[in-house]
Amino acid sequence: MSYVSSVVESLQTRYPWEKEFLQAATEVLESLEEFVERNPKYKQAKILERIVEPERIVTFRVSWIDDRGEVQVNRGFRVQFNSAIGPYKGGLRFHPSVTLSMLKFLAFEQIFKNALTTLPMGGGKGGSDFNPTGKSDNEVMRFCQSFMTELYRHIGGHVDVPAGDVGVGGREIGYLYGQYKRIRNQSDTATLTGKGLAFGGSILRPEATGYGAVYFVEEMLKTKGEDIAGKVIGISGFGNVAWGVAQKATALGAKVISLSGPDGCIIDPDGIGTQEKWDYMLEMRASGRDVVKDYADKFGVKFYPNARPWDVAKMDIAIPCAFQNELDLANAQNLLKNGCKIVAEGSNMGCTAEAFHLLNKNIMYGPGKAVNAGGVAVSGLEMSQNSERLAWPAEEVDHRLKWIMKSIHSQCLDAAAAVGDPGNYAKGANIAGFKKVAEAMLAQGIV
Repeated sequence: MSYVSSVVESLQTRYPWEKEFLQAATEVLESLEEFVERNPKYKQAKILERIVEPERIVTFRVSWIDDRGEVQVNRGFRVQFNSAIGPYKGGLRFHPSVTLSMLKFLAFEQIFKNALTTLPMGGGKGGSDFNPTGKSDNEVMRFCQSFMTELYRHIGGHVDVPAGDVGVGGREIGYLYGQYKRIRNQSDTATLTGKGLAFGGSILRPEATGYGAVYFVEEMLKTKGEDIAGKVIGISGFGNVAWGVAQKATALGAKVISLSGPDGCIIDPDGIGTQEKWDYMLEMRASGRDVVKDYADKFGVKFYPNARPWDVAKMDIAIPCAFQNELDLANAQNLLKNGCKIVAEGSNMGCTAEAFHLLNKNIMYGPGKAVNAGGVAVSGLEMSQNSERLAWPAEEVDHRLKWIMKSIHSQCLDAAAAVGDPGNYAKGANIAGFKKVAEAMLAQGIV
């Protein structure tokens, strides 16, 4: 049995119930096998065994009172996975599906994603099984205050810097930061990112993940001598990532034709390319209804109940922007049949393992840890602005974001080519991210 196989088997034995984490860890470790065999120092120092175990996991009870005066109880988590290259950095997810396995997978992916940005950030993730959908602002505030009353002990600008994720937007970050400041009696703005512009946030942070994904796809197309202008793009979800992709892709001459939600998907043949439509996406999210049919009713386009965009429309590029494992094998087969040329994950681990293997062999495939790194990159830039007590203009932030995404693209291609698998973005991203973190771990001794 190979070294990598033994590490994977050990994980499967210890955590058989952690399906999402095992999926993410297996994909990364298997892609590293050849690279690790060529560099035995990583095996000697047991880097793989150490990098798949979080440095710390915090779990806690979150008690809060709803608008009826009834006590509600949720679970809170923070997975501080790896701090070899900087403070733990990663979002908070509030969603009823949140489990420790999900957060371990997200935090594990975050290690390598953050390393690819070239910024000094380790990997972490957290959240709760709290569902903000349908809750009043006061209920969300009370929950966030209770959540932070426990979490504050474990975070700080030089320790762990949370941000938003699914279910955690500007409203939630504001409430969380307000409670943190109240407890600590200090204005440590670098402790949370994704803040409002009025209190230390960075311009373009809400759009950053979507913008960065489009910049990465642009670089992928350039390797084929093509341009994004004129391309038809299908996206899922209607949150910040989808919103950012729709804006930036349109600005660069592409047409975005789809959105999706738990109720189904819409196809807009004219393109989701006007300010009115982008503003309505924000209204849909703010409504708390979590349905995409509202867009179809508003703009008179076709709604497909319980369907995904990949199955009902032809597209040159598919960018899943919603949730993990949202694009499965059947979806991947449909995309290939309909002539899709690129799948780039705007969501974390947007493809199932089966879909990933099919797509990675047949078309250009961009993994989430590379494609969607723009969000955490601008979070890192927000930390820099907070440290400098400055607020950069949009042009400065966008310029740095585009440079970072080009750098990530180059790192992926260079690392893949170095192991004789040119064009394999998934393998390249894993190797490039792993190498940076592993070298830092080696330099810091057995800790």
